[in-house]
Amino acid sequence: MHLRFLIALAISFSISSVVEARSVVLYVTDDQGLDAGCYGNPVIKTPHLDALAADGTRFENAYCTTASCSPSRSVILTGLYNHANGQYGLEHAYHHFRSFENVRSLPVILSKAGYRTARIGKFHIGPESVYRFDEKLPGNPRSPVEMAEQCRRLIESSSAQPFFLYFCTQDPHRGGRANDLPHQPDRFGNKPRGQSYPGVEAVHYDPADVIVPPFLPDTPTCRAELAQYYESVSRADSGLGRLIEILKQAGKYDDTLIIYISDNGSPFPGAKTTVYEPGLRLPCVVRNPNAQKRGVVSRALVSWVDIAPTILDFAGVEPPRRMKLHGRSLLPILEQEGPSGWNEIYASHTFHEVTMYYPMRVVRSGRHKLIWNIAHPLPFPFAADLWNSATWQDANRHGEGFLYGKRTIKTLVHRPQFELYDLGNDTNEVRNLTDDAGHHDVLVKLQHKLREFQERTGDPWILKWQHE
Repeated sequence: MHLRFLIALAISFSISSVVEARSVVLYVTDDQGLDAGCYGNPVIKTPHLDALAADGTRFENAYCTTASCSPSRSVILTGLYNHANGQYGLEHAYHHFRSFENVRSLPVILSKAGYRTARIGKFHIGPESVYRFDEKLPGNPRSPVEMAEQCRRLIESSSAQPFFLYFCTQDPHRGGRANDLPHQPDRFGNKPRGQSYPGVEAVHYDPADVIVPPFLPDTPTCRAELAQYYESVSRADSGLGRLIEILKQAGKYDDTLIIYISDNGSPFPGAKTTVYEPGLRLPCVVRNPNAQKRGVVSRALVSWVDIAPTILDFAGVEPPRRMKLHGRSLLPILEQEGPSGWNEIYASHTFHEVTMYYPMRVVRSGRHKLIWNIAHPLPFPFAADLWNSATWQDANRHGEGFLYGKRTIKTLVHRPQFELYDLGNDTNEVRNLTDDAGHHDVLVKLQHKLREFQERTGDPWILKWQHE
């Protein structure tokens, strides 16, 4: 009897500790770059993300670790680089990449600690046993307001257990058929004018008004696609607004950590699947209900390996002892604009589609960034949706000398072994300093950092330093 009493007491303490914890919403958009009002775009309408940023912390230098959907999402939910968790590329169809069976993911850890875990929308990682959620909520991932309504029961529940909600839109990922023209309404999941998704007031954009980022060509075709992309981003923002409204109505907003990120850069060549800034540098807004300062703009260099540690820290849950996370919690720096010790990030890309073998490793330390194109003799491979995009097809017909943004098509496709950039003077990454004598010491230092990173995180591709 005495033993049973002690066991019951231990269980009660375990439950009470998690009851005191708060709920978490992780809101992940699909292929959204730094395109939002709070990130300086005066044209695109994202009022709800802007409001969240004003009530929390907006990171100016937040990076995914690989600009590909499945690998990036595996990092978000494990705190491990994809070369360590095994999700080297896309999960679906014949690509068939999967994380290792022994990986312990965020939802599994939280569920074991007493959280109610639920997901809705795009999943795109595997196996499901590794990324198991207690509940899968129904909802069209292109209809984010409807998705938010499907979460109402979870949020309004009177359960004493906190919840972890993984909310993933499919906006603004490309949709439609490969031969669609840019002006057709289904390229980014948008409906024809006069139609809309439930609860969504569509925001339409004039191609003449969009802001063409420096990595893209300023052509009528590209502008038409950007207008469609903007509309899809605004639709994702409307889902965030409804979800926050539901949280407030349920009295849960002031008890909930909200993190808004994208899985990778915008769905245009030169961004998604690359390790250039438009592919890796993404929106990241964190609203900690316990923070005293609001509207913080942080210059810290942070990474998606930091997301899982942040959520576990907020929940008061320790990861398994045998599991060493590659990131660290953002909670201690949410109220600091320039925290010390946050000036370095790494990236690790290997595949997108199974036919797209092009491993790249990256370190950004301070203002300098080094890219190691491990398969540099190969032409850079294109994702099917990017190759078939009207923007690329329109540009590609002009030949390899055509200036696609700040690069020619030739230099975009054919990469050197190393690329070294001074982002302080060259934000568009067009002047490779690898052969510049004045930057030799920087090059050697960053190469050494890359090797140390690979050793520290168990990267199999470290052998390429000796064999190639």
